[in-house]
Amino acid sequence: MTNQIRPYEPLTSQNAALVLVDHQVGLMTGVRDYSTGELKHNVVALAKAAKSLKLPIIVTTTARDSMWGPTFPELVEALPGIEIIDRSSVNAFDDARVARAIEATGRKKLIFAGISLEVCAAFPAITAVGKGLDAYVAVDASGTFSETKRQVGLLRMLQAGVIVSDYATLMVEILKDNARPEAGEVYGAIDMAWANLSARSPTPTESNRLVEKAFLQTHGRAPSASIWSRSAAHFSRASSAGHSSCPHGVRRYSTFGGT
Repeated sequence: MTNQIRPYEPLTSQNAALVLVDHQVGLMTGVRDYSTGELKHNVVALAKAAKSLKLPIIVTTTARDSMWGPTFPELVEALPGIEIIDRSSVNAFDDARVARAIEATGRKKLIFAGISLEVCAAFPAITAVGKGLDAYVAVDASGTFSETKRQVGLLRMLQAGVIVSDYATLMVEILKDNARPEAGEVYGAIDMAWANLSARSPTPTESNRLVEKAFLQTHGRAPSASIWSRSAAHFSRASSAGHSSCPHGVRRYSTFGGT
């Protein structure tokens, strides 16, 4: 593992680009380290936040028509009109069109996410480091097929000098200043919409939407009636106490129990 210490140079809207690799329906079915709902949520949130921050975004698939199928539709919907580069190479950076698209951004810091983590995200990230670029991998917007693959993939990337992080932290680093006009849109994309509600208590509808999002993210399904009942009771108690219940309610949704 490299021990070289480099001066911290933050990600910005001017120096970073996002590369999304192989978020395809066939590969999604094999992911075991995240639920399908949670992984889709994270990838779409990353894409939306990057779009709000005006980052160049490159999307690529491999063997779309013969093996792994198309990009999952929620991601396509989040990035309307974007070209998706289909290729045959395992390492996205080995495809001349992908390499040209990355080079055309002029960005020296590349954020990768892909399925699988240890191949589709790791290989191009490691290649980028070898080319003298700074490579980041959004681990929770990637997925893989076993715990062994996850652990060795992370170790290999760290050994090569890739910076690993979660998608929300990368986007907030780029945002940098909460006074930016994009701040509300970015926080909304990464499921921190309650960051904009400090001036007032959220409505029951706003609170319930956040609870539903959080539940879908973890369980891949909508909350049952019994869970909604407990959520409503919590909202009522928090509102009576004069507290904004959204952030607390999102943290507590998983304790509601029931099915």
